[in-house]
Amino acid sequence: MSEVERSADRIASAVASVADQGISLELSTSDLCFLVALHLRGKTEQLASFGEEALEDVFAHVCELVEPKDSEVVRSCTRAVARLRKQGVILRVDGLGVVRAPEYALTRLASAIVEYLLEEEVLTRESLSVLTSTIALTLGQVRDRACKLAPDEVENWQREVSVPLGVSVGDLVRGIERRQRGLDQQQEKFQKTIRGFLDTNWFEAIGDCQELLETTSKTLSELGQLLLQGSYKLLEILQDIEEAALAADCQEAGDAAHLLIDKIDQIVAWGNSRQSAWSDYFQYLHRFLRDVVRLDPSRALTQRLREQLAGRTGAPFSLAIASAQPIVLLRDVVAPTSHTPVSRPKEKRERPPKEEKAVIDPQSLLEAEVSSHLEAGAISLSAVTEKMTEEMASNERYLHAGRIAQAVATVGQPKLARDRPWTEVAGDLLIEDWAMGQADKVGEDS
Repeated sequence: MSEVERSADRIASAVASVADQGISLELSTSDLCFLVALHLRGKTEQLASFGEEALEDVFAHVCELVEPKDSEVVRSCTRAVARLRKQGVILRVDGLGVVRAPEYALTRLASAIVEYLLEEEVLTRESLSVLTSTIALTLGQVRDRACKLAPDEVENWQREVSVPLGVSVGDLVRGIERRQRGLDQQQEKFQKTIRGFLDTNWFEAIGDCQELLETTSKTLSELGQLLLQGSYKLLEILQDIEEAALAADCQEAGDAAHLLIDKIDQIVAWGNSRQSAWSDYFQYLHRFLRDVVRLDPSRALTQRLREQLAGRTGAPFSLAIASAQPIVLLRDVVAPTSHTPVSRPKEKRERPPKEEKAVIDPQSLLEAEVSSHLEAGAISLSAVTEKMTEEMASNERYLHAGRIAQAVATVGQPKLARDRPWTEVAGDLLIEDWAMGQADKVGEDS
């Protein structure tokens, strides 16, 4: 099975599992505040679970802060707990049914939501340096143990290689990914802050925007450089672990190392993409500050442009298009006549041998025949060629035409002319015609 098919199977299995659970989240602001208060209460008082009185106390305090007009605290708390239990964010943990008063605890889903709302983990140069150093140290220890293990020590491979890769190193890598998402959220807040600066101060906000842009660009550049430097070392160690696992035929350890390699590649790709995206935003905003804000410090031009585009003042905007005039031809263009392409009929290239009389000098015989035609009154090359080739096949005329012209030039005397017309001979042969004079040799023979 290919990697794409395995990935498709994993996705289908995960989606089916979530669909079977039937979980849907519809949390209001008061519900989120209730979860946050429970989390902080348990963290402060070191509580692993909450009884009914503690739930009512926390809910009443939240209602006083968020919904002070709600007087039915107990009934509202009961409904809220039931609704949150149905959505899988609060879990009953006593397990005694109706025998004892229930106790409740926050699920992992609720803890993740609360941590997202309260904790703002952002990837910085210091946190990334500590995490990569810790990962490199742990991976180095795992590689040393993997190189010493024998192929038949399956339990040791599981305990000393697969588990550390999946738990310790995996948690550290997920810590980097979590801080990456925090940094993405911070970038979005930066963009909102810049828009707020421009909406309130406009021209005075140029300095604040530039300072925020340069600080963020410097941070992303440092993170990208640190990611590139640290990823090479981590990938090298992981590849050594994967090769050792494959050599020992330990598929589980090899898959764990390969999964971490993919994770690190994704982290590096994230750094490159975020730096490129922020660079585009940096250039766009600088161009906006230069071309719009500095040229219109009082925003008068911008306001007039908005009013004109909305049609409130002045003539509405429209696009006028003029059709192009046709090109005038000063003369008629006559298409050149196409001549019949030169060809010859298909026939067998090899002919059977036949008996013919031996010719001592074919050229002399040809010149004698040409001379006889000139004496008979032929006055042009076309006339001589037509008389000599009228009984030949069409494919033989092309072969003898050049020889006849050479013989005519030798025996006769072509007249010099500036233009020599092209003349058809026997309907399928086109030659450059010559006018003939009487050669001395012809007269001597006569």
